[in-house]
Amino acid sequence: MRRTLTFALPLFALALALGACGDTNDTDDSATGGTTPRTIEIEMRDNTYSPDAVSVEAGEEVRFVFTNSGKATHDAFIGDEAAQGDHEMEMNGDMGGEDHTMGEADALTVAPGDSGELVHTFESGDDGLLIGCHEPGHYEGGMRLSIEVS
Repeated sequence: MRRTLTFALPLFALALALGACGDTNDTDDSATGGTTPRTIEIEMRDNTYSPDAVSVEAGEEVRFVFTNSGKATHDAFIGDEAAQGDHEMEMNGDMGGEDHTMGEADALTVAPGDSGELVHTFESGDDGLLIGCHEPGHYEGGMRLSIEVS
């Protein structure tokens, strides 16, 4: 009996470990009662985001992963055109030169060679949302990504 348990316990542990190694693209997360956000990878370089447009669905939670492959620091801020204007003034006004995204849920700053992420849940009526970079001269130079919410 002892020999059977000695052999069975490691097999049981292996079966549990293999069962825990599921597909990372699953959207059912029963343990938390929610879903795993869809991941969209965004490259930041020079004065552009790639891609420069994405489509999401109302009610969808999206995890944006930003990778800065450029030579300059970039930031990402999610908001409509009015919010982008307000953020631009904050970034390039009295806070210019600092990490002005600290404490903002829909903003982050990414140094060259680094990456970061934002998680956002889109709602019905989120028309006109953008992701904009507000490092000096970047937003005016066209560094923005449009988000279509369907």
